[in-house]
Amino acid sequence: MSSVWGNNIKISLFGESHGKGIGIIIDGLPAGFRLNLEEIAFEMQRRSPGKNNTSTPRKEKDSFEIISGFFEGKTTGTPLCCMILNHDTKSDDYEKTRYYMRPGHADYTGYMKYKGCNDFRGGGHFSGRLTAPIVFAGAIAKQFLKEKEIYIGSHVLDIFGIKDKAFDETTLSPDMFNALAQKEYSVLDDISSEMMKNAILDAKKEADSVGGIIETAIINVPAGIGSPFFDSVESRLAGMMFSIPAVKGLEFGTGFDMAHMKGSEANDQFTISGGKVQTKTNHNGGIQGGITNGMPIIFKTAFKPTPSIGKKQQSFDIKDMKETELEIQGRHDPCIVFRAVPVTEAGAALVILDILLEKDEL
Repeated sequence: MSSVWGNNIKISLFGESHGKGIGIIIDGLPAGFRLNLEEIAFEMQRRSPGKNNTSTPRKEKDSFEIISGFFEGKTTGTPLCCMILNHDTKSDDYEKTRYYMRPGHADYTGYMKYKGCNDFRGGGHFSGRLTAPIVFAGAIAKQFLKEKEIYIGSHVLDIFGIKDKAFDETTLSPDMFNALAQKEYSVLDDISSEMMKNAILDAKKEADSVGGIIETAIINVPAGIGSPFFDSVESRLAGMMFSIPAVKGLEFGTGFDMAHMKGSEANDQFTISGGKVQTKTNHNGGIQGGITNGMPIIFKTAFKPTPSIGKKQQSFDIKDMKETELEIQGRHDPCIVFRAVPVTEAGAALVILDILLEKDEL
């Protein structure tokens, strides 16, 4: 269910894509923390739609209103509730095909679970629009983590097989993350971004879509954070990442490629540098036994192509139980990966903050 997530911070999402608004309730934030609303607005702008020709033409400013848990610039310690109103909706596009189950969407599964009572417009509660409140909550979490000098950054590593440079752990820094966040297209190599944009626009011309991979890094998390087995750092990050619509794959460190390595190659050998324990490599992505080892936490998240495409597809009318062809109407992203970058960062920030609060690290 979409409520409640978290052990120490608990969040609950509400709203639908074409409803009056969407929002989030965050419980468990420590009292007395001064929030920088401009930084939150910046994170919201990174995810917001309608900014360029590689995203949906739907224009939402994603302005937010905090209606509880915030007083005189600080958190009160009581549940903080944020509301984001929807403005640019065109629900008629969905009324025409109300009973046509869109391939790749949650139309059919949602219809079955909620007995046909689900809001079908724009995907309703299943829509990627619901990631906007997650970005809001993650922006707050990032500010708490900054106090501990823990920083999170991401870039698009791959779009439809077109690759950016991978993170080099020796150059990871808050300045690098900030530079990536300022870019319209978050990549390390600007040449690759042009190729990625062309691939997205080509798919758009064909009434199709493409997916991709985001690489995320978290730096300065101390060693010894997390738990083994069911409550491991990987488990908790994975649970959050797979809560993001369209995520279909996740790997930590070298990930699946470790299956092709020998133990002598895959093991992260230890070294001491300046009195600090480090590893010569980071194939395990900063986590061993479910617990942080002090190296950067690095993971990659795979996003499927946007399922809403204009090409004819085979479907069925659930009301009449007849097969039919479907051409999806409406406004959709030909690729959601670039807009998902701040979402992966937000989710990671919430998980790390939740774990640190558990260990009384804040």
